[in-house]
Amino acid sequence: MSETPDPEVVELASKVFDLARTGDAAALAAYVDAGVPANLTNDRGDSLVMLAAYHGHAAAVTALLERGADADRANDRGQTPLAGAVFKGEDAVIRALLAGGANPESGTPSAVDTARMFGKAELLELFATR
Repeated sequence: MSETPDPEVVELASKVFDLARTGDAAALAAYVDAGVPANLTNDRGDSLVMLAAYHGHAAAVTALLERGADADRANDRGQTPLAGAVFKGEDAVIRALLAGGANPESGTPSAVDTARMFGKAELLELFATR
């Protein structure tokens, strides 16, 4: 087996990561439905859900979670999509992740830790009801 990645596969992966960043939920769903792994990660361990969440795309997050993506998949730094959404103040993404089963206690720092750090009492209350 070759150590060198197939350039076509790298190009496809780059395209799919860009779709997550730009929030093209329909195209992301189509690619995952066609066989792209819902938990595909980049060289930093950022999943498609992480990229969509961090860039504020709740519909893309939901589409990925509906197709089996892991809501709590941490990147190489231990960060989860939910903690990233809390950091960025993306309320719609936070709700989409919670609806998709995200655990506010997962990751380092967790979403709970991040909410405490930024004094987001309303999120701490929301997380406490989970």
